[in-house]
Formats: sequence, structure tokens, C-alpha cells
Amino acid sequence: MKKVVVTGMGAITPLGNDPASFWQQLIAGNSGAGPITHFDPRLFKTRFACEVKNFDPAPLLDRNELRRTDLFTQYALVAADQALKDSGLDIPSMDPFDIGVIWGSGQGGMETFQQQVEEFAAGDGTPRFSPFFVPKLIANMASGMISIKYRLMGINYTTVSACSTSNTAFMDALTYIRAGKAKVIVAGGSEAPVTQASIGGFNSMKALSTNNDDPKGASRPFDIDRDGFVMGEGAGALILEEYEHAKARGAHIYAEFAGAAMTADAYHMTATHPEGSGALRAMQDALKDAGVNREEVDYLNVHATSTPVGDISEAQAVSRLFGPAPDHLTISATKSMTGHLLGAAGAIEAIACLCSIRDGIIPPTINTRRLDPAIPSGLNILLGQAEKRPVKVAMSNTFGFGGHNGIVVFKKV
Repeated sequence: MKKVVVTGMGAITPLGNDPASFWQQLIAGNSGAGPITHFDPRLFKTRFACEVKNFDPAPLLDRNELRRTDLFTQYALVAADQALKDSGLDIPSMDPFDIGVIWGSGQGGMETFQQQVEEFAAGDGTPRFSPFFVPKLIANMASGMISIKYRLMGINYTTVSACSTSNTAFMDALTYIRAGKAKVIVAGGSEAPVTQASIGGFNSMKALSTNNDDPKGASRPFDIDRDGFVMGEGAGALILEEYEHAKARGAHIYAEFAGAAMTADAYHMTATHPEGSGALRAMQDALKDAGVNREEVDYLNVHATSTPVGDISEAQAVSRLFGPAPDHLTISATKSMTGHLLGAAGAIEAIACLCSIRDGIIPPTINTRRLDPAIPSGLNILLGQAEKRPVKVAMSNTFGFGGHNGIVVFKKV
């Protein structure tokens, strides 16, 4: 079986618009939350989010490309461009059919959909829609536009598994490269969900925090006072490459993408299994796929969105897998700083794992002051400040509406 490595990274996040800026803000323990600026939120129960700041796609995209793409695709294109440049790949010298794109988005072009429907509803009933309405809206357009911009003619499609979307994309890319069906795959996810429809919809489910008086402190995983997640937006991209191909061209290798797995809870539309049964099996299968024992995992980036039910079920699954007091394992929840990027969450959290392996630093969980007593005792959840320690194996959890559980494992080379 072929070995797969990571040779490039790109990131557009609420903490910074490149991997270095994102990582520095993450290990500093800074929050990306603030008042919503994408629309007037005064009538909404939640009036804050983790928005991307100072995003300017103009250096990469011309006016026609900007006009024809939704924001989630623009995030994807810029993150993918960063990752490709970081990888040092000489694309013109390669067979374009050897390079694929597997990209994910849980929602696709929500902003485009909302704008077009609003314009139609405000009119006289005459159907006047933009010819770019459907191309801007559909979730697969990000993968399509990345391939078009760089003439990447290999495997190309989009994964949609709610908040497990990016990890699904990574797992599929791993499978294809292992099978020899691609030498390189651009993989990741992007989301632009800070819209009236998304905020209003998640508010109606009581899924979002309503701590409008303290946005930066609102995302508080595992805390007794947590009241829901904070919406985030952005994109993360990885260049996944067959190891021998990367070695032959002298590529810089961040880590081995050692294994991945998915399961389904088969339990509820939006709630996780109360005992975390599906999550536990997915973590077990991912470790088996990676050839890694549970005692070898140094860092676990948990899904931990700050929802009352989800945090507890995940913590129970982690405790059942690693034992009640796993001294070797440090756990942190970076959504406390980035918010929840939905389908793009796994992409930026993978980057956090890769940086932790590279630098020997584990980012903290912020805002958590009093652990919920329902959280199993003995879990080493890193609170407050980053920790410097060697990381040879890092694992990242993602779970999505519909019961999707997606886990990825990275290993130091």
C-alpha cells in the first residue's frame, strides 16, 4: 500500500488568512469572534460570529472570476493557491491527469442562494435569475474551479457530510492515492455560512450560542455554562501526495497522513449518539488504518463544538478509547478560538494538527473555566495556554448532522 504525505497547506480562517498567521493566533489563545458584519444582525438571537477578516481575493481572481463565484469558492481558491505554492509542485511539468481535487462544503453557496431568492421575492413574480445562480450555488463548484484554474484533470468531486465534510475529503484522497489512482490530490473544505438564513436556521434549532455580551468568550467546550457553538467561516487546503513522488522531487514533508475512518451513528438527524458509539468505532478504525496504537497518540483535536449534548458524548467516547486517565494524551478544542466552520472545520483542524507535529506545540482550549461534571474525569484537556511537548501522532475528530463520524490521523515522518 502506497504511503501518503502532506506537502502543502493553505488557510483562510477567522484567526488569519494564511497558515502561519492562523497558527500563531491559535497558540496565543486568541479568539476570532466578534459582531457580525456580513449583514445587520440586530433582530437575530445571535449577533456575533467568527468571521474572516480583511479577505482580499483580488490578487488571485480577476473581476470576472469574482463575479461568477460565491464567497465559499473564493475562500477555496485562495486556500488552494497557498497550498499549491507551499508544496513547490511544478504543475506544468506533470501529467495533469495525475493531480486531482477532492473538496468539501457542507452548505455551498448559501449567500448566493439567499440573494437570488430575496431578489425574486421582492419583484413582481417574473423569473429573473442570474445565469450564474446555479453555478455559484452548487457545492461542487469549488472543486471544479480549483481544477479549472490550475488545469488539474485527475479525480475531481465534492464531499458533503455536514461537519465531517473535510475529513471525508481527506479520507477519500488517501484512498485514491494509496490505490495508485492519483499522485497528488488537492483536498480540503470551505464554507461561507455567516448569512441571515444560516444564523437564523441554527438559532431556530437552539444550536448557536446567544452570549452576545461576550462573543470572544462564547465558545467554551466542555464548560458547564456552554450554550451552543459559534459560527465560523473560511477554508483549509492540504496537498496530499504519494510519498515516493514527494521524495523524488525533494519536497518538504509536514507529516504522513497515516490513516482515516468513517462510521455512522444511525441514531438521530442532528444529535450525536448519547454514548458516542459511532465516534468510538471511527476512532478505533482510524488508528487501526494508521497502524497506530492508542498509547502512541500525543494530541487529539476534538470536535467539541460547545453544544450541551455533543461535547459529553464525544468525551465519553474518548474516555472509553483512551482510558480514564491517559497521561500520554493531550486534548484540546480549537473551536474555542475559531468557532465552528461547519464543512471546513476538519480542514483547518488538520492544519492545527500538522503544525503541532512540526513545532512540538499543542494549542489550548480557551474560555473553559468550569468543566461540566458530566465529562468523564481524568481526561487531559489543555486549558488556557499552549503546551510545548513533542507530538509524533496527532488525531482529529469531526462529527456531522446525519450521524457522520470522520477521523484522521497524522504521524511525524
